[in-house]
Amino acid sequence: MWLLYASGAAVFAGLTAILAKAGIRRTSSNLATAIRTIVVLACAVGMVAIVGSAGTLGDLSGRTLTFLVLSGLATGASWLCFFRALQLGEVTRVAVVDKSGIVLTVLFAITLLGETDHLAFRLVGVALIAAGTWLMIERAAAPAPVAADDDATRPAVPTRPRRAWLGYAAGSAVFAALTAILGKVGIEDVDSSLGTAIRTVVVLVMVWVVVGLTGEGRQIRAIPRRDLLFIALSGAATGASWLCYWRAMQEGPASLVAPVDRLSILVTAALAWLLFGERLTRRALAGLAVVVAGTLVMLL
Repeated sequence: MWLLYASGAAVFAGLTAILAKAGIRRTSSNLATAIRTIVVLACAVGMVAIVGSAGTLGDLSGRTLTFLVLSGLATGASWLCFFRALQLGEVTRVAVVDKSGIVLTVLFAITLLGETDHLAFRLVGVALIAAGTWLMIERAAAPAPVAADDDATRPAVPTRPRRAWLGYAAGSAVFAALTAILGKVGIEDVDSSLGTAIRTVVVLVMVWVVVGLTGEGRQIRAIPRRDLLFIALSGAATGASWLCYWRAMQEGPASLVAPVDRLSILVTAALAWLLFGERLTRRALAGLAVVVAGTLVMLL
């Protein structure tokens, strides 16, 4: 059953990147992240109410709460980096680097959680994913020409140095790997929906503190309605992805759940091509194929 949940997480995660990219054309990435987190929290709280797990909050151990909080902090850092990278770069390239965090996730799961079953397959899979990611980073996408009359609907990307997005995307990958490992430990003794809600509260506090410190909260009234809609939809997709992902984490091994979730890059790449004209080069397509092959090898 964990495989079904992990697949659902991948689909919704792929939608998240596309919807977020469409929603941060004229909006600060930090402010967009803060608004999205409100929607994610609403989804998580709604699921807690449906399954009736709120009553178990008082039974959680200090260890469980500690790891959930740490996982939430790592998630907040990952989101802030990811959406800044999305604002600066092409969605496919950013998503590829972000998903490369699976390499660290698997290595952490092997060394820290002792998930050494089928170790040879997992190490081969990690090597393939790393190689495929390098191919896609090197020359991941070439945006299609956009007619002048389409400028109003095209997501705007601020002018920055060519590789400015890469550092943020790499930070997102590292923090995402920490999120997975800390979260895996934190949800061992708690319903996954309640664990997700607790982590989201931590993220919400963290990102709004950042918005407050940077003074970006004053811009909230100036957000275009279209951008706000896409930001909210991105938050809803994230909430659905999280609920699927952490349920899968609770039922399956982290070193297998995480690779399946990272297949969201297929959804992201397809939609980025259809909606934003981000065409993959032959080199990038080969890299994507290698990443998928590495993921499938790990599932053997």
